[in-house]
Amino acid sequence: MHSYLAVDLGAESGRVVRGTLDDDQLRLEEVGRFPNGMIRIRGRLHWNFVRLLEEMRRAFRACSSDPAPESVGVDSWGVDFALLGDDGSVLGMPVAYRDSRTDGMMEKFFEIIPSEKVYEKTGIQFMQFNTLFQLFAMSQQKSPILPIAKDLLMIPDLFHYIFSGEKTTEFSDATTTQILNVHENDWDAELLEAAGVPPGIMQDGVKPGTIVGTLTREMQDETGLGAIPVIAPATHDTGSAIASVPATGDDWAYISSGTWSPMGIEITEPICTRAAWRNNFTNEGGVNGTYRFLKNVVGLWVVQRCRADFDGEYSYTELTQMADDAPAFAGLVNLRDSRFLNPPSMPDAIADACRDAGEPVPDTPAAFVRCALESLALEYRIVLDELRDVQDRPINRIHIIGGGTRNRLLCRMTAAATGLPVIAGPVEATAIGNLIVQAQALGHIASLSEARALVRRSFQVQEFEPQ
Repeated sequence: MHSYLAVDLGAESGRVVRGTLDDDQLRLEEVGRFPNGMIRIRGRLHWNFVRLLEEMRRAFRACSSDPAPESVGVDSWGVDFALLGDDGSVLGMPVAYRDSRTDGMMEKFFEIIPSEKVYEKTGIQFMQFNTLFQLFAMSQQKSPILPIAKDLLMIPDLFHYIFSGEKTTEFSDATTTQILNVHENDWDAELLEAAGVPPGIMQDGVKPGTIVGTLTREMQDETGLGAIPVIAPATHDTGSAIASVPATGDDWAYISSGTWSPMGIEITEPICTRAAWRNNFTNEGGVNGTYRFLKNVVGLWVVQRCRADFDGEYSYTELTQMADDAPAFAGLVNLRDSRFLNPPSMPDAIADACRDAGEPVPDTPAAFVRCALESLALEYRIVLDELRDVQDRPINRIHIIGGGTRNRLLCRMTAAATGLPVIAGPVEATAIGNLIVQAQALGHIASLSEARALVRRSFQVQEFEPQ
């Protein structure tokens, strides 16, 4: 029997999951779940990493007994970071990627280095909140923190540093920055210079499955855990999630369904062609030498924000059932529109987009959610067509993993829109992927194919045929 701890941080919530590997099965126990969210301080959106750290410590204390964890690792969303001072202290609250400071910065940066050249270097999808443009915004806006920063740590690496005292940047998250040169696997000096960032603040890269260090004496005393290794999984949550896809062969695509819905295929070499650039695909790092060739699609964020604007009157289950009963195709929106990034009111943004497109305007909570889900399923169809255009591998089925697999209506719509069978599950894909990378690092699992076979044995999936 072996036991590991996965810390999985999402934009809406965080969780600490203990994974137990026993009798050729992986079992999960959620030992801590806590809300997450952006907080506004003097006009800026931040992540409260101090509160997240205390929630982690509380969960660690709750699971220090048998089976005692043998390791711990953290994953989270990508692109966001913290800056450290000379003494190793954190310089302020990390700013959240949905903050408006990057408005217009991507276009301004392309006046220095053209977009096609940036893509040739990085192979990363252009999104205004990528780390490159966040740092460029800080430089352009004369941030008082950037000039005095000694180190930059991505969010998961920040917690690994607090846990172990060691500073690293894990490969899968490093690729989301749009600063890592995908051909050289190193930070691109030209991009850093153009962004106004000293290259010395970036950390040495490590691969998923690297033992970063061990828990510090302080962390051992605070949690009751021993001197266990801190292991970097694929610290970008999508990287961990894709490691858990219970697939065989290579004729499949994936959707990691949550706040975002990254959709793509798993490859062994980056695709940085002109066609990939035109279609704005990204080459993000995966586990065991793989890359995730994907497009980041706005996901259930739209439904989450609608629900919040309905004052939490309905549960997600209730909203989905109401949407299932609502008339089909009453209105559709283009979810690539930047108005959906972080509007003051998501229903108002949907209504405005429908008016602008000459579409019927939703007028009930059910109609708003139906519009969001149908638009999302059709966006998946568009991305599927684009994937087929830019590469030759056949795609004959879609694996949907993550929390969005609970939304059976969206799974049905996705099968219908794409014309492909959809295999939904597992739900806790990111935590599972985090755990199996730790197990690999400790020699308890031999390969990625063995890990995926373990997932197939351990967790149920549901299949949806096109209708």
